[in-house]
Amino acid sequence: MRTFLLEGCIDSVASAAAAARGGADRLEVCADLPVGGTTVRPSVFRQIREQVQIPLRVLIRPRFGDFLFDEMQIREMEEDIRTLKDLGADGVVIGALRPDGTLDTKVLKRLILAAGGLPVTLHRAFDMTRDPMEALETAIGLGIDTILTSGQRDVCIDGIELLKALHEQADGRIHIMCGSGVKAENIESLAHATGIRSFHMSGSKTRESGMIYRNPNVHMGLKNLSEYEIRESDEEQFRQAATVLSKLYG
Repeated sequence: MRTFLLEGCIDSVASAAAAARGGADRLEVCADLPVGGTTVRPSVFRQIREQVQIPLRVLIRPRFGDFLFDEMQIREMEEDIRTLKDLGADGVVIGALRPDGTLDTKVLKRLILAAGGLPVTLHRAFDMTRDPMEALETAIGLGIDTILTSGQRDVCIDGIELLKALHEQADGRIHIMCGSGVKAENIESLAHATGIRSFHMSGSKTRESGMIYRNPNVHMGLKNLSEYEIRESDEEQFRQAATVLSKLYG
């Protein structure tokens, strides 16, 4: 039995298959990774469930942006959880905040109830909380089993001090999973510096669109995102990361 966890963050069937082949232990399934991820469509999740045999946790996030949700969005998330659970999701990935930067326990309790006993990850809404140590204790009190965090920095390598402190305070009561910027080249450093053994990565590479005609005057979304670059998980990047972890922990 492995004493570490390598989770792939994926937003397509192709990426799911690549991450699984490369050695991911579990997948977080979402859509729209370039904007931080949103809830996957049931049709895509169904195909992924058919393609891979490893556990799948589903990101539940109705839109890009902050984590302050209104009643309609909360109901949407509850329905998405029930739908994806029925399609074979093995866990859910959720988060919600109050305006003051604390975890919104009322919303989280509703989402956990909708999950009906499935394991729960608190996603990087945690990194937007005003007091991470308080949020850690709140998550434990809610029965959440994993916190995904970069140590409240854009990339985890810059959040090492907080990651170490979180791991120590957790003391086995909840899993701290390191994410954002994880790759084979820095996993060993992160593991030694923090004590964390759970890592979350997209392992993505960019491939060029097959479009020949390209209109330079139109953007279909955010201007800093190209319609002609497609990011997908790379099997080899996952294989290299899994190899590093296997050497570290057996």
